[in-house]
Amino acid sequence: MRLVVARCQVDYAGRLTAHLPFATRLLMVKSDGSVLIHSDGGSYKPLNWMSPPCKLIEGTTEDGAIEWKVAARKTDDTLRILIEEIFHDSAHDLGVDPGLQKDGVEKHLQELLAEHTASLGEGMKLVRREFMTAIGPVDLLCKDAGGGSVAVEIKRRGDIDGVEQLTRYLELMNRDSHLSPVRGIFAAQEIKPQARTLAADRGIECVVVDYDALRGIDDPSLRLF
Repeated sequence: MRLVVARCQVDYAGRLTAHLPFATRLLMVKSDGSVLIHSDGGSYKPLNWMSPPCKLIEGTTEDGAIEWKVAARKTDDTLRILIEEIFHDSAHDLGVDPGLQKDGVEKHLQELLAEHTASLGEGMKLVRREFMTAIGPVDLLCKDAGGGSVAVEIKRRGDIDGVEQLTRYLELMNRDSHLSPVRGIFAAQEIKPQARTLAADRGIECVVVDYDALRGIDDPSLRLF
């Protein structure tokens, strides 16, 4: 991973255009090819980014300023980063990441949903658990009754971060002609209202799952009410 702290200007062109005027920011170049621009705020979310596969070309302008051009390989999206001054530039080998270790309930929930995919929708069938993308594994890859691809992200408690995570997976998966179109399902034991709103805006379906019922402990047929 390469970390560069610099005073820079960023222009994005693609499905829309965006401009970041000159300011001091963190430029992050990951080994998977992704390029992210961060400010000293806004939590984990970058101000702008380019997901892999993409190509970074470093050069200079006619005025001698440092210029990074980042181009997506499968679309016309581009990032142009004009660097006025560099304060820090370092590279680090992080090695192979073992991945997120889910807690017992969340891991078991994934296993149960993989065995009972019909609880996510009639006719739903499992293709693979932990389907790997360039930025990590999506919990379940399924096929719906119509044969369409479905990416399922599973959480104990569904919040905005989980929806954002699934959005990034879907963006990459829909670039694969063998999978696309891919729709998303966000499954959790409870889903916060803000997460539901964001999911609806992204075209992602929300499904609340009953962990106890899936385990067979809380059998609805045995209830009086």
